[in-house]
This record gives sequence, structure tokens and C-alpha cells, in this order.
Amino acid sequence: MNQKSKDAMSRSDRVLLGALAVVLVAVSAAVGAAAAYRPHTEQLQTTVVVAKAQIPAPTVDADRPATAMLAGKPAADQLVMDKLLAEHRCLSEAMYYEARGEGQQGEKAVAEVIFHRMRTGNYGHSICAVVYEGATQQGCQFSFACNGDRTQRKQASAWMQAQMLAARILTGEERLSDATEGATSFHAVSVQPDWANDLERTVQIGNHIFYKGSHARSM
Repeated sequence: MNQKSKDAMSRSDRVLLGALAVVLVAVSAAVGAAAAYRPHTEQLQTTVVVAKAQIPAPTVDADRPATAMLAGKPAADQLVMDKLLAEHRCLSEAMYYEARGEGQQGEKAVAEVIFHRMRTGNYGHSICAVVYEGATQQGCQFSFACNGDRTQRKQASAWMQAQMLAARILTGEERLSDATEGATSFHAVSVQPDWANDLERTVQIGNHIFYKGSHARSM
């Protein structure tokens, strides 16, 4: 990665973490609001603007937990901040690995599937639990969690875009409009999994076909 890309990522990380830190303090229910996927964005957007304008943003490594920025804070605050940062990273990774070539519309569609799964009560009850369900077994719900993709170096610009989009979704700046029509599963058009015939097809967005119905594995 050249120095220009590193500098760009560093600036993005500082703004992102500053915004998330203030959102955490001002609106602790940001993640829960996003899970309902129609959050009250007015208050959240104002908070993010304040964060960008006034909060000194620390320099961090994009792949290192940002716990250093909480030095001196109560342990409970650090745990909550770590949770929020982890949820943000899990959402970013799902959108990046599953749809980085699909543009913002495709990445938002993946985010919708995650939130739909959270709402059904049949999957994990957090973003990370949904995204990495089965990752320690033989049945990953999202293929990137098991197929070795995460060991490869990320594309800097695409990863930065996924992180920023995830932050906007979690803070309500970017609304999810149910473009997938309640989908809880999807697969690439290049494959035809056995489970597809058992579910209700909803829509095709880019190179992915979306379905709603009982538990199935995304591809």
C-alpha cells in the first residue's frame, strides 16, 4: 500500500472512530435502532456532525482494536465501546467480502439480510453473531467466514468505503429501505444452491439473488 493510501485510510479511521465514540456516549441504542432499520436519524446525524467537527480523533491502526482511545475511562465504558466497534467491524467485513464489487446498493442489501436475521430471532442477536454464525463449525452462514478470504490483504479503497458505509448505517445517516423485501438469505447468480428451491425468491440486486424463509446458507 502506498503512503497516499495509508494517509487516506488514517484520516478516514480518525473521523470514523471519533464519530462512533460520540455516538456511543450520546445514543447508546444506535445499534439497536439500526437493527430495526428505520432509526431516528435526525439526532444521530447531528451527533456525528459534532463528532467530526469537535472531537480530536486519535491515530489508530485500521486492523487494531481502538481500546487505547478509552484509556482512563471506566471499564464499563470500554466494554460498551469495544462492543460497538466490534459490531461495526463485523458489518463492514460482511459488506466488503460479500459485495465490495456491487457498489453501495449491493453492500446495503447484504446489511439488510443481516438485520433481517437479527429481527427474526432465529439467528444471532447481534451483528457479529449473525455474520460469524457457524464459523467455528462446518456450516458458515457467510462463506467468507470459512473459505480463507479473510487471510488475504484487503483492497484499501473498497475496505475504507465499506467501513464508512457501515458507520453511516449504524448511526442512521444511511437508511436501509428494505430493497431486499425481507430477505434472510442470498446467493451469487453464478451458483444454484439446493436450498434455493425451498425459499421464496424476493429480488435480484446486482449479482446476488435474495430469498426469505427458513434458515439457509448464503453463498
